[in-house]
Amino acid sequence: MQELQQLNDKLDMLLRKFTALHAENTRLKSAAAKHLKTIESLNAKLDASEHNVTAAQIGKNVLSGEDKEVMRKQIDTVISEIDKILNTLDE
Repeated sequence: MQELQQLNDKLDMLLRKFTALHAENTRLKSAAAKHLKTIESLNAKLDASEHNVTAAQIGKNVLSGEDKEVMRKQIDTVISEIDKILNTLDE
């Protein structure tokens, strides 16, 4: 009878440990999911920031003051040509 009681006590102890470990496992999975969402969000922000930095560097490095003026004149020319074509089409 005493052996049966010892087995029953061990079983109770193992069940309590299992319940505690199961609760901890659930809590850790929830925390891990929360951290993964945070990481994904931060990675998205990092990608956007890297894109903005790259675009800013390209804008600074590619076009000097003279290049910008030449580009502006070319754009003005293209716009004026488009205006002429639109006026011709309206007539």
